[in-house]
Amino acid sequence: MHIGILTGGGDVPGLNPCIRALVYRAIEEGHQVVGIRRGWEGLIEYNPDDPAGCTECTLPLDKRNTRTIDRTGGTMLHTSRINPASAEPDEVPAFLRNSGFETGARKNVDLTSHVLRVLEGLDLDVLVPIGGDDTLKYAARLYEEGFPIIAIPKTMDNDVFGTDYCIGYSTAVTRSVQFLHQMRTPAGSHERLTIVELFGRSCGEACLTASYLSAVDRCIIPEVPFDPEKLAHLMVEDRQRNPSHYAMVAIADGARLVNEIPGAGQPANIGLYTSEAIKKYSKLDTMYQELGYLMRSGAPDSLDLMVAVNFAQLAMELISRHSYGHMIALLQGQYTVVEANTPIKGVKLVDVDELYDKETYRPRLRAIEGKPMFLY
Repeated sequence: MHIGILTGGGDVPGLNPCIRALVYRAIEEGHQVVGIRRGWEGLIEYNPDDPAGCTECTLPLDKRNTRTIDRTGGTMLHTSRINPASAEPDEVPAFLRNSGFETGARKNVDLTSHVLRVLEGLDLDVLVPIGGDDTLKYAARLYEEGFPIIAIPKTMDNDVFGTDYCIGYSTAVTRSVQFLHQMRTPAGSHERLTIVELFGRSCGEACLTASYLSAVDRCIIPEVPFDPEKLAHLMVEDRQRNPSHYAMVAIADGARLVNEIPGAGQPANIGLYTSEAIKKYSKLDTMYQELGYLMRSGAPDSLDLMVAVNFAQLAMELISRHSYGHMIALLQGQYTVVEANTPIKGVKLVDVDELYDKETYRPRLRAIEGKPMFLY
């Protein structure tokens, strides 16, 4: 059997161990594995009529070139955020523009027919895409078109609908807690109100969990719009109660204001805007730090290593049974599978009623008994 594997969207710790585990088991069972480089972009850029000129799009994988990759973060296959179902005009290769795919200045292009032709040209029997919401939604599209896929969820935001856990989440929280604690050193030394911005575009789970574990004073998540003036007053009170005379808030980069800025809507950089607003309302100096890509840097922690390897093993179990059209998942602490189109069926957000206090901008667990390890 000829197995393809790709990684799409943002990189996270755990991708390389997942690739290695799948490659090792596949080879031991007599299969061949080819990596698609740069996610869906590798399939878009591949010209079936000129395979010799497309060596940068694919990479044969074996035990030799994957032997040590599980010790590092990121993805050896590299990644991109292109979605072939709605490619931007400048993402369409020249050879496709010359082959009947119409492009315009503002017209997105559906390149699915080309992707299917490439998959056939590569003689793949099944594709294993590892990615977040957008990557896996397109994987479901390919399955609807008749191509066998086994999807594996990864995202540091842990926001793929249909699974309680995604590769990369634990390490992102671990990194965030570490840096939040480290920020206490300059915050306390300078007695500042401190704003630390974490990733969290639409789901605040990583920010909420990191705030809960690091015991920062306040936490702002995308699910609950906030008032900067109210937040400033709360942080001033937090600072007054702290013997070291500082206070700290963690804010997700997808956080939203209660009232939009007249004529501007929501600020482009919510963390920086909040820092300046708190300084204005509190009349105190602030300190702003964006964690950003540091959250997804470095090698995976042991939990992400465990999940990544086991997701790969379960994917190979399904491939061995020729059981396709699934997404690997963790539900209620157990490894399982769901339909490949599950990510399309809903949106995963923080359960605010169970885990958050909207009035105080703080994590608040109403009850622990019966909750899964990561609370939901």
